[in-house]
Amino acid sequence: MDNVKITINGIEISVPADYTILDAAKEVNVKIPTLCHMNLHDLRAVNRTASCRVCVVEVEGRRNLAPACATFVSEGMKIKTNTPRAVKARRTNVELLLSDHPTDCLVCEKNQKCDLQRLAAELGVRGELKYKGEMSTYKKDVSSHSIYRNLDKCIMCRRCETMCNNVQTCGILSAVDRGFETVVSPAFGLPMSETMCTFCGQCVAVCPTAALTEINNVAAVWDAINDNDKFVIVQTAPAVRVALGEEFGMGPGSIVTGKMVTALRQLGFDRVFDTDFAADLTIIEEASEFIHRLKHGGRLPILTSCCPAWVKFFEHQFQDLLDIPSTCKSPHEMFGAVAKTYYAKKFNIDPAKMVVVSVMPCLAKKYEAAREELKSDSLKNVDYVISTRELGSMIKEAGFCFECLEDSEFDNPLGESTGAGVIFGTTGGVIEAALRTAYEWLTGETLKSVDFEALRGFEGIREATIKIGDMDVKIGVAHGLGNARKLLEDIRAGKANYHAIEIMACPGGCVGGGGQPYHHGNDEIIKKRAEAIYREDQGMPKRKSHENENVIKLYQEFLGEFYGDRAHELLHTHYTAREKI
Repeated sequence: MDNVKITINGIEISVPADYTILDAAKEVNVKIPTLCHMNLHDLRAVNRTASCRVCVVEVEGRRNLAPACATFVSEGMKIKTNTPRAVKARRTNVELLLSDHPTDCLVCEKNQKCDLQRLAAELGVRGELKYKGEMSTYKKDVSSHSIYRNLDKCIMCRRCETMCNNVQTCGILSAVDRGFETVVSPAFGLPMSETMCTFCGQCVAVCPTAALTEINNVAAVWDAINDNDKFVIVQTAPAVRVALGEEFGMGPGSIVTGKMVTALRQLGFDRVFDTDFAADLTIIEEASEFIHRLKHGGRLPILTSCCPAWVKFFEHQFQDLLDIPSTCKSPHEMFGAVAKTYYAKKFNIDPAKMVVVSVMPCLAKKYEAAREELKSDSLKNVDYVISTRELGSMIKEAGFCFECLEDSEFDNPLGESTGAGVIFGTTGGVIEAALRTAYEWLTGETLKSVDFEALRGFEGIREATIKIGDMDVKIGVAHGLGNARKLLEDIRAGKANYHAIEIMACPGGCVGGGGQPYHHGNDEIIKKRAEAIYREDQGMPKRKSHENENVIKLYQEFLGEFYGDRAHELLHTHYTAREKI
C-alpha cells in the first residue's frame, strides 16, 4: 500500500493510503473522541457508520466537518482536530444524543462504564440539557436468560449490529423503522428468545451504553447465600481469574486466582471449587470419545462442545451436522451434575438443598443453565450463572479491598486441576488439552513437550497437523462464529479434512467472553488475558488432565469406566434441531 503525506494540527506525517483520519491521528498521539467507532483489527470488527458524529474534524478545502472514523486520507490533506468549530459540533452532537436518552445514570447498569457518560464529561456537558423533545420509549426485552435489551438507551451506534452480522454472522440485529423511530432490533421486533440469537453476548461486550446488558442474577445469588437452609457452592471458570482484577483497577492479564478464592469465601459461599476440575473431567470424556470414533469408524471430525453459544449456533443453522459435535456437556454443567450426585452423596448433603453457582466469562452460560436436557434427577445441574462483571459487583458491594486479600486455595476434591484445565479459557486451549491426553492414550508413551504452539494464536481459523504415533492428526481451530460458519460449510461441502475441530463463539475464546470486564473495543486486552492463561498453565505442577488424581478417584468411586454408562448418564447430552427464525 502506497503512503500519502498529510498534515494533522501542523504535524506532517506519511501514512498508508487506506488509513482514515482517525487512524492517522493515532500515529501522532492526537486524540479524537469517538463513540460509534470500533476497530478490533485482529478480529475484523470495523464499525464506521459515522452515526454519532462525535469524531468530526475540519479538513482544509471542505465546507462541512468530516467524521474522522470514516474519512480516508488523501495526498496533501490538511486536518485540524481541535478547532472551536469541531469541538462545539462534538458537544452539540453529544447533547442531541442525550436529549433522547434516559438520565438514570446513578442506577444504570453501565454507570461509570458508559462511553456516552464518559464523553459527556470530557466534552463539558453539564447542567441542564439544551435540547429537549420527545423521548423514545420501547418495551424492555427480558425474554432470554442472558441478554437484557433496553432500547430506550440505544444511540444507534450500530456496534452490536457489526458484531452480530460481520463477526458472528448470526444476522439477528439490524436497523429497523425510519426517522425518529429507527432502532437496532431483531426483525419484526421479536424478543431475543424467539430468534436464532446464540446469546454469545458480543453485542453486550461492545455496546457503549446500557441498551444491551446481561440478565443480572446477583440478587438471586445473595438470597441463596443468606438462606440458612441452602448449601451454596461456587465454581469459577479459567478465564475469570485473568480478567476479574480489571474490575479493581488491576492491569489486563493480572492473575488473581488466590484473591478470587478468598473473596468468594468471604462472600459466604459454603464451598469454593474450580471449573478447571470439570475441564479436566471433560477432557477425559472428550478424549475418550475421540479415540472411540477413531478406532470404531465414528463420524469425524469431532467438534468440541464446551461453548453453549456455538452449540445453539449449529442447532439452528447446521442441523444436518448434529451428529458431529462431541456429546460432552460443557465443564460447568458437568461440574453441577457431579456436585449434586457424587459430592452430595460423599458428604451427606441433600441435593435439593444444594445450590450451584457458576462464575463465567460468558452470557450464553446463563441460557445454557436453563436448558431442560441439562438436568439430573429433575434438578438443574447449575442453578445460577453470574458473569465476571457480576462477581466484581458483589465483591464491591461487600466492601472488600480486593487487592489487599491474601491468596488461598480452592476446596477439594472438586478444586484440584491441571494446566490442561486452565487453557480451556482461550482459543485453541480445549483441543490442546485434549491432545495432551489423547497422545499418551493412543501411543502409550509419555508426552514430554505438552505445549502445542501450532494451535495457539489469534488468527480466526488455524490448522495444524500433530504427529501421534504413526498417525498424522489434522486439527482445526476457529474462534468467532463467522469463522465457525466457514469451517462448517467446508465440512458440509466435503472440503474439510480434519480429525478434530475446536470452536469457540467469542473472539479470542472465553477470555473475550460477553460477561468479561468491558474491553471497549481494545483487542490488546483480550490478548493479555490469553497470555496470562498460558502463564498459569506453565506454573501448574501437573499439566495433563488424566493426571488429576481427584478426577481419577471420581471414576473409581462413582462413575466407573471412562466414557461408560454412568458417565454418559451424567456427563453427556444431546442436541436439538431448532427453528431458523
